[in-house]
Amino acid sequence: MDVLLKVNGTEHRLAVDVRTTLLDALRERLELTGTKKGCDLGQCGACTVLMDGRRVLSCFILAVAAQEAEIATIEGLAGENAPLHPMQQAFLDQDAYQCGYCTPGQILSAIACVQEGHANSADQIREYMSGNLCRCAAYPKIVAAVQQAKPLMEGS
Repeated sequence: MDVLLKVNGTEHRLAVDVRTTLLDALRERLELTGTKKGCDLGQCGACTVLMDGRRVLSCFILAVAAQEAEIATIEGLAGENAPLHPMQQAFLDQDAYQCGYCTPGQILSAIACVQEGHANSADQIREYMSGNLCRCAAYPKIVAAVQQAKPLMEGS
């Protein structure tokens, strides 16, 4: 089936099998490998992307169902020669990335956490981010990164 995916502000026309997940379309067809395939069961959050500003697990969304949506991946947060997104900078500043495998999904989920008003306390951040697993257990640093980025995101 022909699909039109709007990813990071660019439209992409693809012919895909109707069973193709958004995750596989991003990684295998568009070569946007920042979105990670973790469990492929929607349990780890490594595949988190933003769809119309809300976090979604791209392993659970079919590419055909993502048409007309604005999809943001980690690659689209900061353009070439542009400063990092405040959340990306906060993850660096707080050393919240450890091995880095879960980091793209963590950052996109953290952005949604702030944008949707779920970053008012450390407990609220932990609860909202609980669907994103970190095998390195960088959770305290992730919470600190969200707290650092929140005022910068709200001020822009």
